[in-house]
Amino acid sequence: MKVVVNDTAHEVSAKTLAALIDELGYSGARIATALNGRFVPKATREGTQLQEGAQIEIVAPMQGG
Repeated sequence: MKVVVNDTAHEVSAKTLAALIDELGYSGARIATALNGRFVPKATREGTQLQEGAQIEIVAPMQGG
């Protein structure tokens, strides 16, 4: 299925947001996620279904001063 992650198109096999995170290599990272402009808490990613054309944002905190 085709989805857009951080403004970049991807062809993925993942059906849920949690599976997409694993497929893209973010597993274990401290990240925040949004699906179609709505924040998705970590606890609900496993049950969050993806649809063709979904817009996903994945953000990781940056350290520094």
